[in-house]
Amino acid sequence: MKLALVVNDKKIEAVKCAARIIKMFSDDGVEVGMIRQNVKTMETIDPQIAASVECFENHSLLAGWCDFAVTVGGDGTIIHMAKHAALAGKPIVGVNVGRVGFAAELETYEISELKKIIVSDYNTEKRMLLDVCVKKGDREKTFIAVNDAVISREGLSRIIDMEVSLNGENFCCYRGDGVLFSTPTGSTAYSLSAGGPIVDPNMSCLIMTPLCPYSLFSRSVVLSDKAQLSIKVHSPDNSTGFLTIDGQESEEILDDDIITVKCSSVYLSMIHLKDKNFYRLLKEKLPRSE
Repeated sequence: MKLALVVNDKKIEAVKCAARIIKMFSDDGVEVGMIRQNVKTMETIDPQIAASVECFENHSLLAGWCDFAVTVGGDGTIIHMAKHAALAGKPIVGVNVGRVGFAAELETYEISELKKIIVSDYNTEKRMLLDVCVKKGDREKTFIAVNDAVISREGLSRIIDMEVSLNGENFCCYRGDGVLFSTPTGSTAYSLSAGGPIVDPNMSCLIMTPLCPYSLFSRSVVLSDKAQLSIKVHSPDNSTGFLTIDGQESEEILDDDIITVKCSSVYLSMIHLKDKNFYRLLKEKLPRSE
């Protein structure tokens, strides 16, 4: 059995927790792999532990090698590895060393629960992802979003106008700071702060929320998982906009560019080791984020 371990190595607590996880799994004969940067950081904490792991140049190679993935950090750490795990068809579970940790299954004091994976004592849950494509003339650039895709104006530019088509037909126009497209998993992230609805992550739908719209009537819209959206952005002062994916990747948007957003055919498989109720989790996590 092979474990991909991804760590937010800017947090010393996360690195120390990862060292304990490596030892725990190695004692049971599980091979552990990490990306090179994580291994270098681990060498400063425990050189012996660092020497025992397989080293990979990037997350994609690591995801292809492993049987399952464990992340140690905040939600951002899970989201980053989740895209690679989903494309490789591998399940993933997170250990929270962040502040809120909506996506994490375990806290650091619960890492012994991870041993259930060795004996297949766990369940998996499919999570919907978004396919996002930017068309710039003859060129296309594609992204996968776990939480959300955000179209926004440049920092000092004026408000932008956005034309949204749904399944090839004109749907609506927004004027404001931008528009946010979210998965159900992302409904408790930026979408929630922007006034979007909380959606059960087991559902399959697409949430569209305008950002600071110049209108009395603009509200979030929950769309079918069959919806395909096409967005054109117009800026009165010809300034650029930006497409941001999960707060981690960005692409400059110009007036002639077309952005398409739809539910992906690729699903993320989240490992559950405990009897975890989403609505109970809401009550536990939301007060901690205040």
